[in-house]
Order: sequence, then structure tokens, then C-alpha cells
Amino acid sequence: MSDTQRLDQLAVNAIRILSAESIQQANSGHPGLVMGSAATAYELWANHMAHNPADPNWVNRDRFVLSAGHASMLIYSLLFLFGYGLKIEDLKSFRQWDSLTPGHPEYRHTVGIETTTGPLGQGFANAVGMAMAEAHLAARFNRPGDEIVDHYTYTLVGDGCMMEGVASEAASLAATLKLGKLIAFYDDNDISIEGDTDVSFTEDVGARHEAYGWHVQHITDGNDRAAIAAAIEAAKAEKSRPSMIVVKTQIGFGSPLVGLAKTHGEPLGADNVQKTKENLNWPVSEPFGVPAELTDWMKQKQSELAAKQEAWQVKFEQWQKKYPELAEEFAACNSNKLPDLLNDADFWAFEGSQATRATSGVVLNRLAERLPNLIGGSADLAPSTKTEMNGKGWFAADAYENANIHYGVREFAMAAAANGLALHGGLRTFCSTFFVFSDYLKGALRLSALMKAPVMYVLTHDSIGVGEDGPTHEPIEHLAALRATPNVCVFRPADGKETAAGYLSALTYEGPTCMVLSRQNLPTYENSGPEALKGGYVLVDEADAKLILIATGSEVALAVEAQKALKERGIAARVVSMPSIELFEAQSAEYKEKILPSSIRARIAIEAGATMPWYRYVGFEGEVIGLDHFGASAPASKLFEEFGFTVDNVLAVADRVLAKA
Repeated sequence: MSDTQRLDQLAVNAIRILSAESIQQANSGHPGLVMGSAATAYELWANHMAHNPADPNWVNRDRFVLSAGHASMLIYSLLFLFGYGLKIEDLKSFRQWDSLTPGHPEYRHTVGIETTTGPLGQGFANAVGMAMAEAHLAARFNRPGDEIVDHYTYTLVGDGCMMEGVASEAASLAATLKLGKLIAFYDDNDISIEGDTDVSFTEDVGARHEAYGWHVQHITDGNDRAAIAAAIEAAKAEKSRPSMIVVKTQIGFGSPLVGLAKTHGEPLGADNVQKTKENLNWPVSEPFGVPAELTDWMKQKQSELAAKQEAWQVKFEQWQKKYPELAEEFAACNSNKLPDLLNDADFWAFEGSQATRATSGVVLNRLAERLPNLIGGSADLAPSTKTEMNGKGWFAADAYENANIHYGVREFAMAAAANGLALHGGLRTFCSTFFVFSDYLKGALRLSALMKAPVMYVLTHDSIGVGEDGPTHEPIEHLAALRATPNVCVFRPADGKETAAGYLSALTYEGPTCMVLSRQNLPTYENSGPEALKGGYVLVDEADAKLILIATGSEVALAVEAQKALKERGIAARVVSMPSIELFEAQSAEYKEKILPSSIRARIAIEAGATMPWYRYVGFEGEVIGLDHFGASAPASKLFEEFGFTVDNVLAVADRVLAKA
């Protein structure tokens, strides 16, 4: 064994030992996969992956996604060894309060983490989105001999990831798009929490991916770094297919518990950690000790990695001089600067009666004209959700430069890939489906929220207004569910100008925004517009109002008509349009009091969805006109009538509320 091979092996064993010690100290964690995949991960990071610990945000770095996020100590050990800023103290505080090493990797929390993982399969789909982003930007900005966007996306997945449906959805899409710069390592150790995977998972994963259209290689010994190295280079040479490297490993390798299911999610035990050190000939006796020669070796690796970025920088500067207009556009894509949409009259121009799904389509196209980096698509619903950007073409294996994406009927993978597109950098993205099918993508939306990823979710057909399609397609509880999710901005506009406000908010909001849009036509209001950016505002008012009608979306029209009827009866009422509770709650106490004066206790909230979110505003004396039951199949007008969304019912409720106030 050469000195280089010896030091590389010392680094591989350091990953195993440091991980086992950290998990033991925390008395919590998952050592098994870490110890089995240490050789694969180290070989990739040390000798094949383009990254620079001195500049973790280098735009042309290779991305690495640990889809099997429960093996978080694998990436923490790598980040420590490669000099990304983690210290031994951080490893010692694994899974503890206020630690940089939480139980699962968290984006924005620990330097070097590309995406939050743990919910299995989603990291794999995130990686697909990142590879899509690279392909798109490369097609737009590279020129022959001047490839300044040229990097790979790697992901490490386990048996659990491969069982999850989202990974299958994403794998199918990746193959269809021929994402040749996507490389997945499948840690095939035959063990899950319940024991041998044969109890539930006997398929040939490699053959499945070959059937999708992936390039698949098999490595029989997960400790054979030479074979792993050769497989990585072969995968990089395959330009027209995503690659999967199936690596047969032993869970808990190096420990006395090798091959046992208990190593999946339990500490090894102090005695077994010590025996693991002995088995691996670890040269340091004290806990968390790292040999000095390994520290020196890793500093050398860091210098080699920095040199990769330096060489790219020279090439990039030559490209900038050669293509100044492209360079300006590239800078714009990588900037968070927005045009002055607030004072752009055309952006706010709407009139007549239109469904907000239609006004959303208008706004998206206006944004596409103004934002050079807007990309997105739908789950096979663009004609219905109005999410095609005119003149932008369709992103495909032979047309990566185009900006409209055919995601196919894959809601979950769509949203998870959109997270990857957003996290990659350089792009703004949206994805779309019918609102009721937000259930299918909720897991990815939750991670958008956790990461504060600015994905725009365009969710149409927002209520019983769907009509004849019936209760399977009529969302009821969905508004309440999304509003209950931290960091999500739910925006249900009443007209085109409010729709424009929703998108402008989404472009600046720190987190995902759900645009919840109607199928049926809605009027345009003279007083709507930028005020909607505050989440709630007075749309119609009367002097000395005694009653407040609060509504969103299509029910704003009902509130306005009811206000007129109340006026004819001598009752002064105020109509508050509240497209976004989240944005309204972010306003000052003074503003909220101005819109909803505490002196006016007679209040009615009107929304064609679950009533639960609205009691915070109507109080004990008020009432909510909503739906706490499923819908039915009938024309929309009939459903609204039968379920109490009528002027007559609002007037009846107003009488009760005024009597109590």
C-alpha cells in the first residue's frame, strides 16, 4: 500500500470512528450506513468532486446530496475533515441543542449542506432538480470551448430512499430528460429498521433503473476504492443517461455488529466503539482524537480542491471578456435583484371578469418577460393551470435552454425537484397542479418551508367552484392545512391585481408561496392592487361601519354584493379582502387595528373552505361561513347556493351577529 493509499484509508476510517463516537456521545443516531458508505463518500469528495471548502458557494461546484439523511454523521465528518468550518466540538455536540450538527442535515444551518434531507427519497428528487438547473444554465451560457457551467450532481441513497415512491417518480423523469450529469450512489446493504430488506423489498433496483433508462454499474465490495473510482469516471463519461452506481456494502462495517439491523439506528455501545477502533487499527487512543498526519493530509486535499476553482476562475474571466452580454445576463440570473414591479403600470393592468388561474397565467408571462431566470412547469396540467410561458419553449433532453417544464403526473417529484432547482442557485422557479392535489406534494412543500426555499406553488381549481368534478377534486381542508405550516405564505387573490400582488410578494418572501387560484371568473375591483401586499386591506368601506365582512378569493365577490344589500337595509358594513393571513399577521399592530378595529365586534368571515383559520378574527360574537364537510358533484353555482354562499345567507348571519355584538 502506497503512502497515499494509507492516508486515504486513514481518512475513511476517521469518518467511521468520528461518527461512531459522536453517535455514542449523543446516545442517538444512525451509525450503520455511515460506516458502510465511508469509502464511497470519501473517494468521491477527495478525488472526483469539484468543490472548495474555502468557498462553499462557488457557483460551479459539484453538488452532493445525502438523500439518506439519517446518516448525517457521514456528511458532518466529511465537512469536518475537508475544512468546511465544523470543529471537533461540533461533532461532540451532535444532536444537541443549538448544535451545528443536528440529527438530520439542514440547509441554511450548517455550511456545506446543499439541502435538508431525512424524509427518504426526497433528496434524490432534489438532486434531479439540481441536475436540471445545471443542464438549463449550461445550455444558456456555455459556448463551444467555453463551458463555465459544467458540474455534476451526486446523491447517496439507501434502501429506504429506493422504496419511496418519490424516488421512482424522480428517476423516471431524470431518465426521460437524459440528465447525464446526475450520478447516484445506492448503498445496497440489505438492511432496514425492521431487519433484512427481503421482508418487503426484493426487487432488482439496478434493473429497475436500467428500465427507466439509467446507466447502471455494480460494485461488489463497498471498500474497494479503486473500483469506486473507476465507476465514478465511467459514470462521468456517460453523457446521455443519468448514472446509478450500486455499491454492495456491509452496514456497520468495522464494528463487532457489522451486518446487524441494530446498527441502523442505535449507538454501537461504548465497548463496541472501542472494539471498532481496534478492528480498524485506529492509531489514537483518546476520544475524538485525529492523527496529526491525517490533518496535514486533509489540508493538502483542501489546497488541491481550491486549485480547481482557481483554474475555473481564469476560464470564467476569459468568458466574461469574450461574451460581455452573456456575462451580464449570467450575473442577473445569480442576483436577487428585481425590476421595479411595484411601479410598473403594465404589471398591474387588469380589467373585466377573469378566473384568477387566468390572471395568474398573465402575470407569469409578464414576469417571464422581466426575469431572465424564471423556469417552471406543471404536473401535466399547464393548459388548465395556465402555467405555460409564451415563447419560452419546453425543457427537454435536446432543448435544455427552454424554460417550460413537463413534469408529467408526478406531483411529489415535481415539488421536490423544484426545491432542487431553487436551491441550486441562478434560477427562480414555480410548479403547478390542482389545489386538491397539494396533498400529493405536501412532503416536499413542507421541506420548502423548513428550508425557506422560495418555490412558487401555483395551485388552481381552489374550491367547490370546481363543480361537476365532485368532492374528489374540491379542496376543503387544504387552505387550513397549508396555513398551519410554518414559513408558508398562502395567497388566495380576489382578482388580477391581487394576483399580481401575490406574485410580487412571492418573489421577495423568505419561503415558499402558495398561489391559490379560482377556476371560475371573478370581477376586477377598482380599489384592489398593491394594498394586497399587506395581506389584508379595506376593499369597500362605509362611514360608521357596524359590521366587518372578511373574505378571500372568489368569496370577496359575495362579500361585496352582501355589503350592498346590507347598505340597502341601512346597515353600514366594511369589506376586508384578506388574500394572505401570513402577510397580514406580519403587519404592525397599528395597521391590523386600523383594518379590523377592535371596536367593531360584529364580524363574518367568508371562505369556501374549512372554517378553522378564521375564528382568530371573528371572535366569540362573529361567525364563519365556510365548509367543514366535503363537496358534491353539480354545477358550481348550485353548490355555492346549497352550501350557503349566498347574499341571503350572509344577511341572515349578519342579523345574528349584530344581535350578539
